[in-house]
Amino acid sequence: MNQASEKQSISDSMTINPLLAPISSLLDYASIRPEHIESAIPSLIEEARAAVEKVAADTGPATWQSVVEPLEDASERLWRAWSVAGHLNGVLNTPEIRNAYNACLPAITAYSTWVGLHKGLYAQYRRLKESGEFNTLPPERQRIVELALRDFRLSGVELEGEARERYSEISDEAAQVSQKFSENALDAVDQWELLVTDEQRLAGIPTDVIEAARSAAADSGRDGWKLTLKMPCYLPVMQHARDRELRAQMYRGYATIASDQGDVRFDNSTLIERLLALRAEEASLLGYRSFADMRLETRMADNPAQVLDFLRQLASRARPYGERDLEELNVFAAQEWGIADLQPWDVPFVSERLREARYAYSEEEVRQYFTEDRVLEGLFKVVGRLFGVSMHPISTPVWHPEVRVFDVRDAGNASLGTLYMDLHSRQGKQSGAWVDSERSRRRKGNTLITPVVYLTCNFTPPQNGRPSLLTHDDVITLFHESGHALHALLSKVDDPAASPFASVEWDAIELPSQFMENFCWEWTVVKSLSAHVDTGEPLPRPLYDKMLAARNFQSGMQMLRQIEFALFDMLIHRRDKGLSITEVLKTLDEVRQEVAVLLPPSWHRFPHNFSHLFAGGYGAGYYSYKWAEVLSADAYAAFEEAARVTDDGTRDTLDAATGRRFLEEVLAVGGTRPAADSFRAFRGREPKLDALLRHSGMVEEAPVA
Repeated sequence: MNQASEKQSISDSMTINPLLAPISSLLDYASIRPEHIESAIPSLIEEARAAVEKVAADTGPATWQSVVEPLEDASERLWRAWSVAGHLNGVLNTPEIRNAYNACLPAITAYSTWVGLHKGLYAQYRRLKESGEFNTLPPERQRIVELALRDFRLSGVELEGEARERYSEISDEAAQVSQKFSENALDAVDQWELLVTDEQRLAGIPTDVIEAARSAAADSGRDGWKLTLKMPCYLPVMQHARDRELRAQMYRGYATIASDQGDVRFDNSTLIERLLALRAEEASLLGYRSFADMRLETRMADNPAQVLDFLRQLASRARPYGERDLEELNVFAAQEWGIADLQPWDVPFVSERLREARYAYSEEEVRQYFTEDRVLEGLFKVVGRLFGVSMHPISTPVWHPEVRVFDVRDAGNASLGTLYMDLHSRQGKQSGAWVDSERSRRRKGNTLITPVVYLTCNFTPPQNGRPSLLTHDDVITLFHESGHALHALLSKVDDPAASPFASVEWDAIELPSQFMENFCWEWTVVKSLSAHVDTGEPLPRPLYDKMLAARNFQSGMQMLRQIEFALFDMLIHRRDKGLSITEVLKTLDEVRQEVAVLLPPSWHRFPHNFSHLFAGGYGAGYYSYKWAEVLSADAYAAFEEAARVTDDGTRDTLDAATGRRFLEEVLAVGGTRPAADSFRAFRGREPKLDALLRHSGMVEEAPVA
């Protein structure tokens, strides 16, 4: 692409590629075009390659300044640009952006593999480790060097000949397969729809969901109501639709996403097979028995057997509660709704009715109190009290009009970083909720570059002039993701290689996020989060008490479901070779027979949409949710222990002193030390399972199997 075509006309003027802006500046997201991605990435790769070769050829003393600093200088612009490309591919997936991303993916993968296999660069890091300077480096920089050497070995740097070439081929193909898996899942959801023309079939569904479905149908030039598999539509239908056949249709659509049982254009079966084979082959090339063994080299857990023992221990504690939950559901379904053969598509609906009957409230009633703006205001107050930081809205170009941007400042009003929030569901946006970073904190001399973080959710957009209303589960999701964002934004680590997202062990990365969820159950916090959409009144205390009483409603079934996912993940990845899709589904069936209390139909194809495993970083790592939940529950117990009782007898866990310790010992230190050391520094001891079981309502007086 020539120089003229690289430039974009904006406001009657010409400007350079926005992705090539200085690393210290905020990007002009509104001006980024697909051609900017295709132009910037190759040139930035070329710059980074030149820097690597220069460092590798240096025959002078190996020092931090001669080895690490030049590589950071050369690579930070590349990884910032690629992070932006990946982010836009997830939140604004137009055909043009997808094509640009896919056009650059092979070059990025090849570059990453080339760096990992670069013997000259590896030798320089070894020289630095063996030099006299190494012992004079701060502990966090020593750790960066040691982790780099580990990662070089895990990247195949010691491979030779055909094995080395094969490793490169595997890396490239695995990246392509994962990307295609993600595209198939997104496209399968975007393409699926159910047009309802009989309004009676919509009985029970919340009004705003019905109105959104009517608008969606009208936008496509049709009468009726267009239902989709996106969560703001799918979940309310499953929870509230009285039409059992409608629920069954929606359930089948969601359960067969990107599979042989759904739209076969997007079938992920062969991609799952291929990815498992590639992962097993990669592990074998590097001398590991399995992909799981290889992955656990960089985790807190020691080996797959330890993970399986941990999960099965939890399952044994949860199973009696799960069995009790299902029995209660079966009895209620039969007695109150005449459903003698409870099916999976009945469970959300009957569960919601049982919860309403038992605790005398509905999710729809609660949702009226959680307007998006009020929830954000309350969240920011919590963060302010705990960590002494404040959020200030700023105006800067964004990729979608609904995106909000905040300057995060400390108690002295110094900027700590920038937070982009993209909270609403829309066509072409990947489902789910996640946090990622555009750039990490870095200090260069007297200059401090602060982090830029994306927080993405898929909440229901505002409808007909009314604000977006969140369920309490949505509120919990927002707090969860804010924990990830705070981990990056409040880091005091000046070297990006030790930043939270770069070097905190994967099975500890969920600690801050799951920790933040706990505050959503505290009365003092809930009051600050709530204001009725019509009256502005906070959530009534009696309604909160009902919610609290229902907190562990069906917690046994929910925990067993998560354990099912984690066991399945570990078992398919601890094999020494790939599996056929038949073997994958057989493994899942065996796991369900072991831990599940409610079995889905034979045509259920959950793995085909399991993007965490096959298009994300959670392969052989899904157990980390439960592993980190032990840490987070125990960490939150410190706030419970420090809580004060207010004048009205309410417990207030927003203890600033404990929050400051959590900030200093967990959030601020990033990956400068092992996560286990950070937990011990905060808690003063090893983690215990007790708090998780207590928070989940699984205490010793529980029923036994």
